[in-house]
Amino acid sequence: MTFHIETERLILRDLRITDLDGMFELDSDPEAHKYLGNKPVKTKEESKKILESVINQYKERGIGRWAAIEKSSGDFIGWSGIRLNTEHNMNGFTRYYDVGYRLIPRYWKKGYATESGKIAVDYAFNVLKLPELYATTEMGNEASHNALLKIRLEYIEDFFFEEEKLNLRWYKILNK
Repeated sequence: MTFHIETERLILRDLRITDLDGMFELDSDPEAHKYLGNKPVKTKEESKKILESVINQYKERGIGRWAAIEKSSGDFIGWSGIRLNTEHNMNGFTRYYDVGYRLIPRYWKKGYATESGKIAVDYAFNVLKLPELYATTEMGNEASHNALLKIRLEYIEDFFFEEEKLNLRWYKILNK
């Protein structure tokens, strides 16, 4: 899959094995994993497996998270986008599309999650023609909560994610 879409400040494209250094920086950072169960990766090999999994999602599901590249610097800043979740039972759902993002902490508080999230919702509804999208955040992650509200998702309820022992928030947006 070759994917490329641009926003005012970002290039969103398919993730590639060449993004390994950026993915390792992102997923090995304890701050980036503060609201993800506090399980940062320890090796580049773990990051490579994550990248390979997303690349496989492109082939099997036709969609997966996208690399987020800052236009002004050309830097890999994290990922954003849509994916089809089939791995986890999330609040009673076992097959659903979700919108999400994860950014390297030095790129936080710049509006990139909101900017990339808006284009992802637009892509889901106008290109993929999905009827709805979901999202989750860990309770206490106010920055992500606020970003999801800015991209027009509605907070639905809190729930306990048994598999990871996390208290999460559940969000939804309908294609109207």
